[in-house]
Amino acid sequence: MKIGYPCINTTLDCSSARSFRLASYSEIRLIETVGANLACLEKIIDYNKTKNILFFRITSNLVPFASHPICKTDWVKFFRSDFENVGKKIRRYNMRVSMHPDQFVLLNSPKREVVDNSIAELEYHAKILDLMNLDRSAKIQIHVGGVYGEKEAAVSRFVDEYKGLSSEISDRLVIENDERLYSLADCLSIHHATNIPILLDVFHHSILDGGIDFADSLDLPRSTWSKEDGIPIVDYSTQENGARKGRHAQAIDLDHFNSFLIKSRPYDFDIMLEIKDKEKSAEVAISVANQDNRFIVN
Repeated sequence: MKIGYPCINTTLDCSSARSFRLASYSEIRLIETVGANLACLEKIIDYNKTKNILFFRITSNLVPFASHPICKTDWVKFFRSDFENVGKKIRRYNMRVSMHPDQFVLLNSPKREVVDNSIAELEYHAKILDLMNLDRSAKIQIHVGGVYGEKEAAVSRFVDEYKGLSSEISDRLVIENDERLYSLADCLSIHHATNIPILLDVFHHSILDGGIDFADSLDLPRSTWSKEDGIPIVDYSTQENGARKGRHAQAIDLDHFNSFLIKSRPYDFDIMLEIKDKEKSAEVAISVANQDNRFIVN
C-alpha cells in the first residue's frame, strides 16, 4: 500500500502546473514553461520521497496546450531526456504515479469533435508516462462521462470508443465511479464489455453506491486489475462539513481514515487522497498507516 496526493505541493515554492493564456502562446513561452514545470515536478518527487509519500498524481498541465492544434512545437524531442530523468527517479524511489485528465475528456459524447479532442488529450497523457519509461501501473483515470438523456446509448458509445483506442492509451486507462451518473455497478458492467480496470472512489461510492455495500466495493474491482496493471488504486476523501454534498474535505478526518483502514482489511490497494490540503493530509495519513502492515515503508 502506498499513499499519495494529487498534482500540487503546497509546501514548496513552485508549481508543476504553470500555464499561460492561449492568446499569448509562443514556442519560447512553451519551452520556458515546460522546463519550469518539469523542474518543479522533480522537486515534488524528491520532497515526497523524504516523507515516504510513494504515490503521486502528475498534473495534466505539465505541457500546456499539448493536445491543442496551436501546439506545433516538438516538445517530445526537446524534453525527452528531462522526462527520462524524472522517470528514472520515480523508479529508483519505488514510487507510483498516475494522471487524471480534466472533466472535458468525454469518450461517450455524442459529438464527434468532443470525442476526437478527448482522444488527443489521452494520447498526450499516455505520451507523458511513456516518455518517463513507466510501466502499465502508471495509470490514466477518467470518468465514464455523461448520460445525454439515454444512458444505455452513452455506455455503448464508451465501449465502442474504448475498443478503438491505441494500446498506448488503453493499457493505461482506468475508469472511476462518480457520485451522480455512473455507480460502481455501472463501471463493472462496462468492465465486462471492455476489460478496463475500475478505480474505486470511496467518497463517490458513499453517495451513489448502486446497491453495493462497502466490503464488496473493495472486493469487486480487484479482479478487474491484472498483474501488469499493478495493485488496485482507491481514491479516498470525505465530505467537507457545511459544504454542498460531494465537496471534498479540506483536511483529512483521521478517525474516519483510521476506520477506513481497519474496515478495508485484508484488501491491498494504493490510496490517492483527494483532500484539499494535499501533502499535509498525506503526511498525517502516513503517520496512521505506519501501523498497518500493508503500508510500504522505504
